[in-house]
Amino acid sequence: MATPYVRYQLHLHSSQIRRASRWQKLLPLLLLLLVAGPALAQRKRSDAIDRGRKGHIKGITVDNLPNYNDRFFRPGIYIAPNFSRFFIEQSASYLQLAQQGRGLAANAIISPGFGVGFIGDIRLGNPGTPFHLRFAPGLNFLTRRVEFTSAGAGQADTIRNQEVGTTQLELPLLLKYQSNRRRNTRFYMIGGIKPSFAVTQRQNTPAINQISVIRDDLMLEYGVGLDLFYPYFKFGPEIRFSHGLRNVLSPRDNRYSNSLQSLRTNTVTLYLNIE
Repeated sequence: MATPYVRYQLHLHSSQIRRASRWQKLLPLLLLLLVAGPALAQRKRSDAIDRGRKGHIKGITVDNLPNYNDRFFRPGIYIAPNFSRFFIEQSASYLQLAQQGRGLAANAIISPGFGVGFIGDIRLGNPGTPFHLRFAPGLNFLTRRVEFTSAGAGQADTIRNQEVGTTQLELPLLLKYQSNRRRNTRFYMIGGIKPSFAVTQRQNTPAINQISVIRDDLMLEYGVGLDLFYPYFKFGPEIRFSHGLRNVLSPRDNRYSNSLQSLRTNTVTLYLNIE
């Protein structure tokens, strides 16, 4: 009668035991591949491979912020260096005095300014829509200058500068139309209206502050920009043009103000948006 060894009852021969131990060593590796496989495949789909003419890989571009279009509300901030001037229309009084050789000609001087503010961007529709509504309240520190030139009979020209310094509260409401995203860049166009209110008017030096403006203005704005996607934020350089729709001249009884019929604002601004 044969000895009833357990390994014979279970048919566990030495070769089978060795094979089982090999599978036990390979099991953690198989589990790791099952878990990491879908993640690696997803990462591969989100990457863009740049190849040369002969098919050689030049680099791999990762899509930053891949779910950015799914956000309904996008907050941000901006800084905005700008250049502004007045569009000048001279008065009938100036024309009469000019015929007598006593006219006071006015020319606008382009002056730098600086603005800061916040961004609230709202998606209009489904995540794939190209239209967004943007509200970007901020403060703009402006100093606009006007150069006055007077000349009498047989006299040299006399040039005097007058300036209007204001701190403006600006409340632009804009419609943004953006292109499809290409990897980490996207172009857009933007336009709308911008109400503006003077918080302060700087008139510290009466000799060069002989003209003044009313406190509220309404401007037409339009521009273009570029969205650049980074791993943790979106940076958007944008150039925007503003044209005032109102005559902002506040009449004063002096020779500088009397030579003007109207003043309208014109501004070119470089917005640096971070969202």
